[in-house]
Amino acid sequence: MDNMEPQDDKELWDVLGRLPEPTLSPFFARNVLRKIRQEPTHFERVWNWFSVRKVVGASAVAAVVVAVALVTHYPGPRTTSSSDSDVVAKIDPQDYDVVADLDELIAWDENNVWEDRPSL
Repeated sequence: MDNMEPQDDKELWDVLGRLPEPTLSPFFARNVLRKIRQEPTHFERVWNWFSVRKVVGASAVAAVVVAVALVTHYPGPRTTSSSDSDVVAKIDPQDYDVVADLDELIAWDENNVWEDRPSL
């Protein structure tokens, strides 16, 4: 931008010439320093960002997001069909004997593990 010469806008320069010069208060420097000291530090500005209202709002939004994610990703309750109860009814009684024999074998094997090895 070019510097404005007095002959460019005579009326403006006349008005500017009639204005009194601004005067500073004798306490100007003290007031400026007080304003600088009153400004919050970086830590205080960050801490103020985490106000209770914002934290509660963010928590509510997070809870809604988690609830929506759980609802959309997990299917509803599974209905039992009549075929499930038929499977239980078709189990052979001999299968129960085999399971009981396996339980006895596992118990015997667990007890004999320490007897086969030398003592520690």
